[in-house]
Amino acid sequence: MQGAGAAETRGGSKPWLVQDGLWERIEPLLPVVERRFRYPGRRRIGDRRVPCGILFVLYTGIPWRHLPQELGFGSGMSCWRRLRDWNDAGVWQRLLELLLAELRSARMLHFSRAAVGSSHVRALIRALKGGPATGRSPVDRAKTGSRHHVIVDAHGIPLAVTLTGGNRNDVTQLIPLIQAVPPIHGRCGQLLRRPRRLYADRGYGHDVHRGRVRRLEITPIIARRGTGHGSGLGIHRWVVEGAVALLHWFRRLRSRWEIRDDIHQAFATLGCAIICWRRLKTSL
Repeated sequence: MQGAGAAETRGGSKPWLVQDGLWERIEPLLPVVERRFRYPGRRRIGDRRVPCGILFVLYTGIPWRHLPQELGFGSGMSCWRRLRDWNDAGVWQRLLELLLAELRSARMLHFSRAAVGSSHVRALIRALKGGPATGRSPVDRAKTGSRHHVIVDAHGIPLAVTLTGGNRNDVTQLIPLIQAVPPIHGRCGQLLRRPRRLYADRGYGHDVHRGRVRRLEITPIIARRGTGHGSGLGIHRWVVEGAVALLHWFRRLRSRWEIRDDIHQAFATLGCAIICWRRLKTSL
């Protein structure tokens, strides 16, 4: 991959190329792999190239086995193993937390309010075989799939994303989604963890869950069930719809390809981190 560093620094037309600034944030998070001297096996591909292969699959949605060898990112299976291992080591979650902290330092993160939402994605043939976190959707002709549950800040920056079966009701994931928001560093004072107000549509409109949100010291502003459209909350809720659309701009997240839910969750968390990185670049 001759000249890859220069291409990565330039390259807006190839978004899967990891830019120098992003790599400087990823590299310190990677686990150290001890070199085997007695039985070294095949030479391990460099860590700098592998994220490009992972992002190529995330952006294009191609099967791992079709990852073009001429790109120099390694084989699809090598990239898959590295995605799995780094996810197990917490790399993608820590990357997201790091970028959220930098956004806070740049005064681009606003916790005055947050919004939650979800979207159903269909499971393709491999995941239909019985992968975890799949189920028949009650709103998509009982098609088997999964749901992405997303919480964003006032400007649509994704704070957390969780994965459930397509048959799970949104309201059951309200508290777990709030609890999935990591403590955010970045400025002097207390860690950010809870927004002041939380906006949600009628799917979350149960009094029991409103009470649980209040006990977390968050003011719930949730449309009442049984009321018609036009609650007026869309003026604040549209940001979560935009964040879901950005996540699904990554072709690999438009459908559930993976049988393993941890691999799909890794892609979703990485997608959130890339969205945060794009926002952060505007302040650099």
